[in-house]
Amino acid sequence: MDRYFIKRRRLLTYLGLGAIGAGGVAIASGCSEKSVISTPTNVAPTANSSTPAQNTTAALPPDAKLLPEFQGISQWLNSSPLTTADLKGSVVLVQFWTFACINCQRTLPYVTRWHQEYADKGLKIVGVHTPEFAYEKVVNNVKQALKKHKINYAVPIDNEFQTWNAYKNEYWPHLFLADRQGVIRYDHIGEGAYSDTEQMIRQLLG
Repeated sequence: MDRYFIKRRRLLTYLGLGAIGAGGVAIASGCSEKSVISTPTNVAPTANSSTPAQNTTAALPPDAKLLPEFQGISQWLNSSPLTTADLKGSVVLVQFWTFACINCQRTLPYVTRWHQEYADKGLKIVGVHTPEFAYEKVVNNVKQALKKHKINYAVPIDNEFQTWNAYKNEYWPHLFLADRQGVIRYDHIGEGAYSDTEQMIRQLLG
C-alpha cells in the first residue's frame, strides 16, 4: 500500500481541458505525484466522443469492462453496504477522492450538484474515500468533511486501498462512469471536463 503514498502532495499545474468522451484525451491536474493524462475507457462500440452512449439490455459486448466490486471497505457512510449488484439498473458514478486533496475539493461542488440533480433520475454516486495521509484514515475526520462539503451520497472507507487496487487506480481524483448494466463507459482523471462528464451522465440516463 505504501507505494501509492507520496511523502508530500504537490499540486500539479493545470494544463487545460479537453473532450473526455470515450476516445478523447484531456490533460488535467491531480493529487498524484505523477503527471496526470486522462485517458477515458472505451469499452463499448456505442460509447465515443461524438455518439451518445446507448442504454441497452442486449448481451454485453465481449470487451465490456464491468465495475469492479467494492473490496476491503471498513465502513459505509451515508449508506448501508452496497455491492455492484445493488447498483444494477442505475447509472453509477464511482469517485475516488480523499478529503485533504485540493484537487478533490475542487471537484466536489460538481459531484454534489450532480447527485442533487440526477439522483431521482437514476444516478447513483459512490465516493470511495481512499486516504493519502494517516489523519485522512480517521473516520470522524471524513465525517466532518462530508458535513462541510454537504456530501449526501454513499461514501465507503477504503483505508486499505483494496477497492483502489481493484480499479487499478493511481490518482486522486478519478471518476468512473458506468451504464445501467454496470459497464464502464467513461472515466476522467483530475479536475476539469465537468460539462463533458455531465453530458455523459445525461446520455447514460437517457
